[in-house]
This record gives sequence, C-alpha cells and structure tokens, in this order.
Amino acid sequence: MGKQQKRDRSNLIALTGAAALLAIAVNFAISAINNKHRKKKEIPGSNVRVNLTASEILKLAESIIKKSKQVHDAVASVPLDKVAYVNVIFPLADLEAQQFPLIQSCVFPKWLSTSEDVRKASAEAERKIDAHISMCRKREDIYRVVKALTVTGDGLSTDAKNFTHFLVREFERNGVNLTLSKKEELQRLTANIDELSMQYIRNLDDDCSFLLFTDMELEGLPPEFLKSLEKSKDGKRRIILKSHQISPVLELCKVGSTRRAVAISYGRRCEANVTILEKLIQLRHKLARLLGFANYADYATDVRMAKSSSKVFEFLESLSASLNDLAYRELSMVKALKKKEEGECPFGMEDLPYYVKRVKDQQFRMNFGVIKQYFPINLVLSGIFKICQDLFGLDFKEVEGAEVWHPDVQLFSASDLSSKELVGYFYLDLYSRVGKYAHTCVIALQNGLLNNGSRQVPVALLVSQFEKKVDGHPGLLQFPEVVNLFHEFGHVIHHICNCASFAKFSGLRLDPDFVEIPALLMENWCYESLSLRLISGFHQDITKPIKDELCKSLKKWRCSFSALKLKQEIFYCLFDQIIHSTENVDISGLFKHLYPKVMVGLPLLEGINPASCFPRTAIGYEATCYSHIWSEVFAADIFALKFHDDIFNLQAGLQFRNKVLAPGGGKDPIEMLSEFLGRDPSIQAFLDSKADTN
Repeated sequence: MGKQQKRDRSNLIALTGAAALLAIAVNFAISAINNKHRKKKEIPGSNVRVNLTASEILKLAESIIKKSKQVHDAVASVPLDKVAYVNVIFPLADLEAQQFPLIQSCVFPKWLSTSEDVRKASAEAERKIDAHISMCRKREDIYRVVKALTVTGDGLSTDAKNFTHFLVREFERNGVNLTLSKKEELQRLTANIDELSMQYIRNLDDDCSFLLFTDMELEGLPPEFLKSLEKSKDGKRRIILKSHQISPVLELCKVGSTRRAVAISYGRRCEANVTILEKLIQLRHKLARLLGFANYADYATDVRMAKSSSKVFEFLESLSASLNDLAYRELSMVKALKKKEEGECPFGMEDLPYYVKRVKDQQFRMNFGVIKQYFPINLVLSGIFKICQDLFGLDFKEVEGAEVWHPDVQLFSASDLSSKELVGYFYLDLYSRVGKYAHTCVIALQNGLLNNGSRQVPVALLVSQFEKKVDGHPGLLQFPEVVNLFHEFGHVIHHICNCASFAKFSGLRLDPDFVEIPALLMENWCYESLSLRLISGFHQDITKPIKDELCKSLKKWRCSFSALKLKQEIFYCLFDQIIHSTENVDISGLFKHLYPKVMVGLPLLEGINPASCFPRTAIGYEATCYSHIWSEVFAADIFALKFHDDIFNLQAGLQFRNKVLAPGGGKDPIEMLSEFLGRDPSIQAFLDSKADTN
C-alpha cells in the first residue's frame, strides 16, 4: 500500500490533464454511453427504484404511508413501563432506513422525469408523504413512549441515546409537549408565518417595475446585453428590476448616475414587504417563546453547531473586526480609481460592484472566455475522480447496464481502494434537457448506516444543467461551473462515505452549519496548480493543460477584494441576527446605523430599505444567514492545516474521511473537527488566506 501510494502520487504530479485522462481511461471513462439497449440490472445494496410509472409512484406512496402508520401505531401501543430499544427505537430507526429510498424514489422524478404525468404524480406523492410525516412528528402518543425511554435509559448505546434525544427534541420543537391551547396557538402562529413568508416572496416575484435609459446612459454594457432589452416607444431600453438585469448594469455601466438610479430603485422595491417582515419577526418571537426560547434566533441556532445567537454574534463581530484593515485598503483603492475617472463625485455603495470589477480587471486581466476552453466537462470529471481517489482512497467505476431514467444518466460505484469493499453509489445527471430541474445540486436517494456489522450503502444523485455538446463539440465549463461541480461532488463524497449507526444521521441530513464544510473544502482544489493541470486541457488539444501563471492568477483573483465582499455578507448576517434576537427593532434605522459601521464608513444609499427585498430572512434562512460564512471559515481552517502543503495528502484525506465524513450527524460537529485538527477550530486560517492573497 505504501509503495503503491507513493507511485500513484508521483505519477499524479507528473501527469498533465490529458495524460491523466488517458492513464485512467479504463476506470474513469465518463463520456456518455448509449443506454437505449440496456437491460435492467439489479444494483446490489440499492433499494432505489427508477423509471416508476405515474400509477406506480402513487401506489408506492400509499404503501409507504400504510407501513409507516402500522409501525408508529405499534410503537405508540408500548406500555410506558415496558419501553425498550427493541420495541421503540429499533422499529422507528429501521422504518426510516427502509422507507427513505422508497420515498425518494417517489419524489425525485418530480425534478428529472421526461414525462409530465410522472412529474405530476411525483409531486402529488410528495405532498401526501410530507403530510403524513408532518402528522407523525406531532403524535403525542409516540412522544410519550420515546420520552419514557430517555428516563429509563434501558442501557442504550451512545448513538442510540443521541437518536432518542434527537427524536424528543424534534417532537418538542413541533409543540407536542404543550397544552392544548398552546398547541392551537402554535398552529395559528405557524400558519400565519407560512402565509406571510410566501406573500413576501410573491411580492418580489410579481414585481414588474423597471427603469428606462438611453444607450448613452447605458454606456459600457455589452451590445448583446443591450439587444436583449425591450425598447419603449421613444427608443429607450427597459431595465427590469430583477437581479439578472441589475447585476450587469451595476458591474459594467460606466455612467455613475445610471448606477445610482438603478441601485436606489432596486433597493426600494416592494416597500410593503417591510411591514410584512416586521409582522413576521413578531410572530417568530412569539413562536420561540411558546417553545421555551428567549427569542427566535436562539430557537433557530439551538439545533446547529453555533448553539446560540450569542455565539453567532461573537463569530460575526470577531470576523468583521479582523477584516477592517484589509477592507479599508480595498475601499481606498476603488475610491482612488473613481476619483481618477469621475473626479470628486462622492463614492457610494452603488459604485462598489463597478469599481471592484474595474480594479480586478486591471490587476489580473482574466479572460474567462479563453479559460473556459480549457475545461471540457469529460476532462474535468475524470480529474475530479482522480483527485478524490488519491485523497480519500476511493475507486470509481461506472455500473454498466444500470437502469436509468434518461440515456445521458450514469451510475457509478465507489469502493475502498485498499479493501475493495463497496462504499456507495452515485448517479450523474449532468446535461440540460426540457422539463429538468434547473439548478446544480446533490440529492440523497438512500442513506447509509452501519449497524451490528451490517452496512446499508448510501446512494446519491448529482444533478446539473451543463451543455453536453455545442456545435458538435464536447461541452465546455465556465470556471465558476468547474468550482460548482467540485463543490457538489464534495457533497457526493460526504454522503457516500457515511458510516453512522442511524440513517437519520446519514450524509446530507446533517447540521446545516456543518453540511457545507466538506463541499466548500473541495473548492480549494480548483485553485491549486497541480490539481488545475489535472482537470484541464485545451479543448482542441487536451495534452495542453492550463498554464501555471494562469493558475496562480486564478488563486489571487479568488480572494481579491474578498474583505469588502465578506463585509457586505456579514452586514446582512448581523441584520438578520439582530432582528431575530431583539424585540421591536426599527428596521429602517437599523440598516442606516449598521451599514456604515460594518462597511468601514461607507453610507447606505438614502431612501432605500433592503429589508423589503431580502428574501433569505423572509423564508429559508431566517436567523441563519451566517451559516455559509461559518462553513467557509471551518473549511479554510481544514485546508490550511491539513492540505495546504500537500494537496494530495492521502493520510490526511483518509483521516478526514474516517473522522469527519464517516460519523455523519451521529457525533457533535465541533468534536469531530477538533479531533481531526488536533485543536479547536479557528478563524485565523481564513483571515490569513485573504490577507496573503491581497
């Protein structure tokens, strides 16, 4: 193993992307295979069902609900003085392990099936299953039985205790332990919160406001962008106040008055949403107090790594203060460039996107159109496979003859390189088609678990919308798409390496503060010369990988002006945390006070109120907007300590696989990271990476 490992790593360093592709062609061929004549093939260990008809999906959903009700009724009937692992925890855990892949078999066709009837049936099945699961999580009879087990203990293992306490916490966060009147109040609060949240989003979606500009007022924008804009009767171009049109204007328009007008109008959208958000916050605080928390932020963070709102504030404020010096320097640079180009005009927040891009363009002269030509999708994928093989000791093989839902879809197995033991499976559904889910993501199809020496293997699905071929040539990836693919493959690796004792703690069903860390860690390999050369090759001659100078420029470009960008993110995270931890906040006043304080003196634009168009705090990320930065910081710490000096460090990769990925959610995330790092996690490596590059 040791000699073989050395041979593999020396070869890896020497190979270009093209040579690597040729060297591993047998095991890592990922070009599309015509599946038309494939026969159905059993996949050992996988209970995922593909190509179900609409009627089969609905029938399976009914079967899932019926079986679930039987098991829950049986557990509920256990006398409180007879509760034990074997008649309470085991049946519930076993039910989840068995039913999760069946549930996902019903649900995932909604996003991917080529049949409209199947997609409709899948959506209907999901609605029914979700309603049943929601009902089960509110069953007081089940709660009493599980709660009784926490009192007796019954000699539960540590993992079983964690699982039991997880169930109790889930029940209690659903208000099962409340009095009848308080349950009814919780139900009313939840319904009102859901309705207001959706109204906030509907207002944004329905907003059709726009501005009109002459071509002279839009100077600097590309001709193809201008051609895409609607024209009014007087010949002016219509800029719709949506991000896909606003972002190019703020980044590229040379006319300062246009940028300012756009930024002000964009920040004033949907003013009615401010009132909605104020009501939402009041209702959330009531809900949190009803469930025993001081405020909504403490309720939201209680189930995460952060544990409390005070910990989040400490994290954000420490990070923000540490970035001040670098942010001042970055702001001085963009102010100087504006003064040079526009004279003594005051610098405003609307100028940041434009002048940051101008300075970065002057510093790096990056041509991402040219860079794209070095990233054929097949070559990038083969490189990702090779990197993950050498980092985590995994061997990937395509499962020939597997049943799939579209000819472009492929199934791969992952085995341990040393023991040859099956680790898991993953499907790749990478190419765009009509009716398919429009974003890149990873979906867990079967959760892994290891119990009494028997292992249920995990199954993942990676979905994206890449172009398979353009003008008869293999599809090429934009560099951000390369980074995104690495990120999502990090989720795949995380999921298939799980060895938790319970399916509930498997793979992607983890603490949201933790689940992004492995994926963000993987992004680092997109900025290192050795790995970039491995995944790149000029599309007309793949023996020519991307040049080292360009690799170094990409790494510097990544962190250039990162302090100001982070400061903006921290500003929104602090706003989100303040309104969800304090009663009766003046939202408009808070924005005006907080923005210059965080953004090193830069004032908020007069007359705008970003609270009206900040959907993350309305639904999905309320009181948890900090989570992405939190994950970035931990990922940077891991990379700096374990991989910075040797990006193909197999020993560190195997430790990461075994100590961080394998336990899943069955172990405290801070404990796992501290054990892997050999010390408590720190923000310093993250700060150093920004300062060094700048």
